[in-house]
Amino acid sequence: MIANSASTFTLDAMVFDAYGTLFDVQSVAAIGDRMFPTQGSALAKAWRTKQLEYTWLQSLMLSATQRRQDFAAITAHALDYAAETLGLPMQPQLRHRLLDAYLDLSPFPDAAPALAALSPLRRIILSNGTRAMLEPLAASTGIALHLDAILSVDAAGIYKPSPRVYQLAVDHLKLAPARIGFVSSNGWDATGAKAFGFTAFWVNRAGAPLERHGPKPDAIISTLAELPALVGRG
Repeated sequence: MIANSASTFTLDAMVFDAYGTLFDVQSVAAIGDRMFPTQGSALAKAWRTKQLEYTWLQSLMLSATQRRQDFAAITAHALDYAAETLGLPMQPQLRHRLLDAYLDLSPFPDAAPALAALSPLRRIILSNGTRAMLEPLAASTGIALHLDAILSVDAAGIYKPSPRVYQLAVDHLKLAPARIGFVSSNGWDATGAKAFGFTAFWVNRAGAPLERHGPKPDAIISTLAELPALVGRG
């Protein structure tokens, strides 16, 4: 589904969200099920929900006395909260294994082919994750073969959807925002990117409704496989 009358978008570079867009954050459910039978999916969902909530809250709470914690710390806090909510006994060894699972997420099957098909456009990741989390994950899954750079919000000192985060991609690519395609499976992230001025693509895998708090993305697709046909080269 295209949210714009244009059938293609002429762009000079593509920027991708990582978690939920290129890498399946729900893939931790399989490990969760082995530890807590029948609870893996609920744990993965509650963990992800709280993880995102903490990024937004930490961004809002930033002050001279309240510092931002990085995504690794946020992820650990969110796991602890989710486990307690579900009444799951989180022993240190189990906690460590679950946190390690975030360093070994499965890529979506459509991720590498779509990235490859977008060559020779520059393709980068812009993520809430730390470089220490993102770089080994991209390397081990082969996604790094199709990337020109990995950018972390740590360089901006705040989380998405702050404009300061999206500006990192503009500064790195040295392009006008409208010449940059931004791709995310998170509706709020696609909205934030469009509000900033990017050409925004929302990968709506879950068939979720549009966000109401900001501008619509330029295009809505159900898989990354649809993306290359929408992108023309500048």
